[in-house]
Amino acid sequence: MIKALQISMLLVAVWGNLAWSSSARANFRGNLTVDIDGFKNTQGQVCVSVFSSSQGFPNDRDRVLKRQCTQITDKSLQMTFDNLQAGNYAVAVIHDQNKDQILNRNNLGMPTEGFGFSRNPEVRTSPPKFSDATFLLAGPNTVIKIQLKYL
Repeated sequence: MIKALQISMLLVAVWGNLAWSSSARANFRGNLTVDIDGFKNTQGQVCVSVFSSSQGFPNDRDRVLKRQCTQITDKSLQMTFDNLQAGNYAVAVIHDQNKDQILNRNNLGMPTEGFGFSRNPEVRTSPPKFSDATFLLAGPNTVIKIQLKYL
């Protein structure tokens, strides 16, 4: 009887700890820093889009959670997004050389400007899936590195 009571108390303690930690994670907010490297020149601007779901990734600007564009001053730069809720995200980056805020393409549909994605997935004939670019934001400061690609 005492052993059963001890096991029951242990289970209640574990369950309470799990419930607290999941609610703490739900309320957690952190910062995301995106290190972007590999610009072939400093013309134009860089635009970074943060997505919190697969819907619209990577091109639908109406589905972007947060977006920033900034002038390029060097072959690498950092952009920070503050106050993001803990969770899974994916980032899409474009080197917007003509400042029209879209990834321009040639007649065959191939990008004519630089681009990149979180986790730097291999890109062949189409953009990566959200799951291929997803990362977990779970600490106060998460840093990801994106290497731009030019075709």
